[in-house]
Amino acid sequence: MRFKIINTVIILLLCVALVLTFFGLTSFWYVLTFIILYLLFLLTVSTNVRFNFFVNSISENRNIINKQVAITFDDGPVENTLEILKVLEKYDVKAGFFCIGKHIEAQPEIFRKIIEENHLVGNHTYSHTRKMGALSVSTLVREIEECNRIAEETAGIKMKLFRSPFGIVSPKTQEALQKTGMQSIGWSIRSFDAVLSSEEIILNRIKKRLKPGAVILLHDNNAKTVNILEQLLLFLKNNQYEVVRPDKLLEINAYS
Repeated sequence: MRFKIINTVIILLLCVALVLTFFGLTSFWYVLTFIILYLLFLLTVSTNVRFNFFVNSISENRNIINKQVAITFDDGPVENTLEILKVLEKYDVKAGFFCIGKHIEAQPEIFRKIIEENHLVGNHTYSHTRKMGALSVSTLVREIEECNRIAEETAGIKMKLFRSPFGIVSPKTQEALQKTGMQSIGWSIRSFDAVLSSEEIILNRIKKRLKPGAVILLHDNNAKTVNILEQLLLFLKNNQYEVVRPDKLLEINAYS
């Protein structure tokens, strides 16, 4: 609703500006600059779920006083997830895994192992398509429901938490979440471990942004994330941070 109001106002202003331009009362370049800035604004808010512009997403707990944080992983389950699980077990840490439906189909045993070891699992759509921003509401609903169906058939759980691939959201995403009864979960610290090659740079990104109540985003389908995770857990331990499951940190229910 908020976006519809803002969008309507901006379109009206744009129409007025175009009329003024036609009659030579304002510069065409001012109007073009306005259009470019608006498009940049839309790009920014649609690719950052934690901004809460299009979707009501929970990305951190600002009320946390104790030094507690949560670690989450996207894009599994894959073979590399097993290495991630070994590191988590070594440090007795529980994390969250936002899983892709087709990967659950391909690796059901790994998916069940995540749950058996008392980690949280959430919905990361069925196909993890790069066309997230262009999908219709009905297609988004199918992506969410198919992932939920596979998870329930594989492990007998009904997932309630959703994370949008690449953090891409739109008003259609919010509508799809309302139709499926899912809660969007974001992050407050994006490691960019799927993009950056330097483990040192990735770790420093996390360390600089670390604070109580933070939700850290990593990827369990990336081989270098295994070493990054171990170094991160050592750093957190040495700095008296406790890592808790995301649902505990955010004070929400993970399953329905």
